[in-house]
Amino acid sequence: MDKRIITKAKNLTGELTVPSDKSISHRSAIFASIANGKSIVRNFLRAEDPLSTVNAMRSLGIEIEEVITQCSSEELQSSELIIHGKGLYGLKEPLDVINCGNSGTTIRLLSGVLAGNPFFSVLTGDDSLKQRPMARVINPLKEMGARISARSNDRYPPLAIKGGSLKAIDYMMPVSSAQVKSCLMLAALYADSKTTISEPFKSRDHTERMLKSMGADIEIENLTVRVNGQNPANLNLKPIDVTVPSDFSSAAFFIVAAILVPNSEILIKGVGINPTRTGLLHVLNSIIADVKLENERDISGEPVADIYCRSINKLGAIKIGKELMPSLIDEFPILCVLASQAEGISEIRGAEELRVKESDRIKAMVTELRKMGVEIEEYPDGVQIKGNAQLKGSEVESYGDHRIAMSISIAGLIASGDTTIRNPECVDISFPGFYEKLKMLKG
Repeated sequence: MDKRIITKAKNLTGELTVPSDKSISHRSAIFASIANGKSIVRNFLRAEDPLSTVNAMRSLGIEIEEVITQCSSEELQSSELIIHGKGLYGLKEPLDVINCGNSGTTIRLLSGVLAGNPFFSVLTGDDSLKQRPMARVINPLKEMGARISARSNDRYPPLAIKGGSLKAIDYMMPVSSAQVKSCLMLAALYADSKTTISEPFKSRDHTERMLKSMGADIEIENLTVRVNGQNPANLNLKPIDVTVPSDFSSAAFFIVAAILVPNSEILIKGVGINPTRTGLLHVLNSIIADVKLENERDISGEPVADIYCRSINKLGAIKIGKELMPSLIDEFPILCVLASQAEGISEIRGAEELRVKESDRIKAMVTELRKMGVEIEEYPDGVQIKGNAQLKGSEVESYGDHRIAMSISIAGLIASGDTTIRNPECVDISFPGFYEKLKMLKG
C-alpha cells in the first residue's frame, strides 16, 4: 500500500500553474466529437478522468489525435487534441463495453448522447463508479423515451442503452447538478421539439457556454435552459477551437494552503474564474482572506485570471448553505480544513450530494479531521466545525478520492508531526504532479 508523508511547512512561496479544467476538458472531447469537422482543444487535462472520456469517444468511432504539450519526469499534465467530429449522428456502435473508469462525468454526459443514437451500447466503470447513483439521469432520459436498463433496479452501472427517437420534456431537477443538466441538454439535441430543464440553484454552466458557441439552439433564462431539438443548427454543430483554462477546483487547494501556512505568498497563473464555479472566492471575501484576482481576461469564452493569495492570521467563521453550495461543491473537503482554523463555529450545509461522490466526502472529512484533533459534527448534508484547532499529524485515509487526499495533505502542512496519507496516488485522477507542486513551494 502506497503512502506519502506530509510535514509541517514554514511557508509557501512562488508562482505556479495548476492542471487544466477537468469539466471543460470532458465537455470539449464529447462536444467536438458530435460537431461537424476538425476541432482543436489546447491545454486538455491529461489526467485519468478526462482520458476516460477520450477513450470512450474513440470507441464510438471518433478519430482523436493527441500531441503532448507539457511533460516532465514528475508530471504529464496537458496535451493538444485534434478531434475529427462526425456530427450529431456520426457515432458508431461500439464493439465492446465502454469503460468510463472512475469518471462520473463521462458516464453521465455520455448517457445523454447515446440515448439519442440508434444503436446499442453499454457503459461501465471501476468499482467506485459502479456504486455511483445513475437514476438521476436514467429517469428523465426514460421520460424522453430512451431505453435504458441498469443494475439494482436501474440505479447503478453498468448501463445498457438502446438509443434513438427521443421526445422533448419539461423537467425540474430535484437537485442542482451540472452533470445531470448537461446529460439532458445533450439528449435534448436529439429530441423532437423544445426541451425545458430547470434547476433549484445555478450549477456550473460550461455546457451552455460551449454548445452556444457551437451554434446550438439554446435559450437561458435564470435557472432554466431550453434546447430546441428540431433546429437544423443542432445537426450542424460548428467545430471548436478552445484553450482550456486552469482548473479553479485544483487551484483551491493552494489558495487555502497559502492562507493557512504562515508567511506564505503565492500567485496561481491562468485560472478559470467562471462565476458558477467560484463560490470559494465569495466565502473568502466574507471572512476577509487576502485573495485578489489579477490580469483578468477572457479565453475561449471563459473568464480567466491570475490569483494572488497570502497568509492571514485571523479568519472569520464560515457559513455556507444550499444556495451557494453548487458553486463550490468540489471545494467542500478543503473548506473543512479552512474552517478548522477559523474563529468560532463554522457550518457548511447543503452538501448531501457529496454522499455519493468518489467517496462519502462528508463522512470522510469528519473521520479524518477528527484523527487530526478537529472538533467536527456530522450532519446529513454537511458539517459543523469548531475553529482554531491545533492539528496533529496522523495516519489518514484517502478513500481513493483525489479531493480527500489533497485536502488532508494541505491540513498536514499546518499540523504538528508527520501526516501520512494512505493511497495518495488517487490525486492523478485530476491533478498529476500535485505533490511535486507542493514541494516546489514549500519552505
